[in-house]
Amino acid sequence: ANANQKDLPKNAGEDHLARFDKFRNASGSTPTAKLRAQMQRAMQEDCAVFRTGETLQSGVKRIAEVHAGIPDIAIKDRGLIWNTDLIETLEFDNLIVQAAATVNSAVNREESRGAHAREDFPNRDDDKWMKHTLSWVNDKGAVKLDYRPVHAYTMSADVEYIKPKPRVY
Repeated sequence: ANANQKDLPKNAGEDHLARFDKFRNASGSTPTAKLRAQMQRAMQEDCAVFRTGETLQSGVKRIAEVHAGIPDIAIKDRGLIWNTDLIETLEFDNLIVQAAATVNSAVNREESRGAHAREDFPNRDDDKWMKHTLSWVNDKGAVKLDYRPVHAYTMSADVEYIKPKPRVY
């Protein structure tokens, strides 16, 4: 528990500084605000709480199109003090990855569970979907999905496991 940590690699953090510098010096023609608005509209229209496979497929396509616009991002302010243009771009870069992971995970999960309400799959399906979705999004916006089981135990003998059950309102 109190062991010494391994030394960091000599290049630790360089990829993050490169990302920062890439956006700070971005000289494309598309303002970040335009891409962010497109992302927001796609998520609100195609990945809302009540969704269908059709709307989610549309969302997958639209989010991929927005992601493809990243190389054309325009940053006007190159400064390092109070640079809201750069902050907005870094936030967008984080959000577009979350949007891609969310919409791709949702289109693949063919059931309704919690806040994920598929109108074309209105029922919860524990036999097929009692598992956690894991996702990875690469630099091009491609999403890889995998799953891991839901653990039916606690990590302490002091706490009793509570079996999941459908929400009923």
